[in-house]
Amino acid sequence: MSAVGSSNPEYVVARVRARRGMLYSDEEYRKLTRMSPAEIARFMEESTYESEINALGSRHSGVDLIEYTLNRNLAKQFEEILDWSEGRLYDLIARYLRKFDAWNVKTVIRGIYAGADTEEVEVDLIRAGEFDDRRIRRLLEAESIEGIIEVLEDTIYGEALEEAYADYEESDVLVPLENAVDRAFYERLLADLGRDEPTRQYEAFLTAEIDFRNARNAFRLARSGADIDPAEYFIEGGDLFDSDTLARLARDMDELVEYIAESQYGDDLGPALRELEEADSLIGFEHAVDAALLAYGDQLGTIHPVSVTPVISYILAKEREVENIRAIARGKEAGLSDAEIEEELVIT
Repeated sequence: MSAVGSSNPEYVVARVRARRGMLYSDEEYRKLTRMSPAEIARFMEESTYESEINALGSRHSGVDLIEYTLNRNLAKQFEEILDWSEGRLYDLIARYLRKFDAWNVKTVIRGIYAGADTEEVEVDLIRAGEFDDRRIRRLLEAESIEGIIEVLEDTIYGEALEEAYADYEESDVLVPLENAVDRAFYERLLADLGRDEPTRQYEAFLTAEIDFRNARNAFRLARSGADIDPAEYFIEGGDLFDSDTLARLARDMDELVEYIAESQYGDDLGPALRELEEADSLIGFEHAVDAALLAYGDQLGTIHPVSVTPVISYILAKEREVENIRAIARGKEAGLSDAEIEEELVIT
């Protein structure tokens, strides 16, 4: 594992493509929706999750076993990709995997906001970023959002969260804090990427990801009714919005839907936008965004098959697998019907 010297994309992409072929299919997700948590765990034991199921099975059962297995397997898979990678490729992948630090920060913040127990929060953490176990433990032990900001004061998230805290206190919604975390992550992610053609294509993918993130946040703000200036939490680096446009559209749901429908993403997100117009939920839109980003990453991976893009595409696909299995297990625990659980899945 090295961040200096020459890259080795041919080797890493070949290994990642082999892993991609082992991911669950849409039909397997539908099969899982008809199983109990115990049956899901047995099904997972016969796939790439075997070692985690066996290691954790004596301490956990049911949905807890599935949750811990998913998170441990995800972290292991991404650690192995970094172990295979060298030079510039290592740097680009390591940067992207810091998204899990951002995920963990937001998860702990949500836990404190909701008054959740430490154990409930910990099961949702994904230890695949840069934060070590000591930092994770300190985050879990924090008793307030101010305490979280103190734990993070020497990271890229500390200053951003401190600046957003006043808006959080005034509005009592998490959007300012969550968006501050995302903004800090993406600003670091886009810095000094390089200008060769495969890297420019990768930057195009990140641009789309930022556009979708801004769109998500605009919809959330429009639905929340909170008196928050969206421009203050706009994430730089996308093409779809500038800060003024986002601030204006986040105050008019109908205009926001029309704007995205007429953009370069209209074809991909059209069905979800129609669902938004008719429904009172963001779930369908957010799932369509995830599916569109997966498809875009796959498309770029075929244009530049020996580059970082196929690796990032796999990371997204592996995340989707974990989130789908988690949604199925939690849906079963909550007593949802098979049809209701399927609505929670990202299926391409």
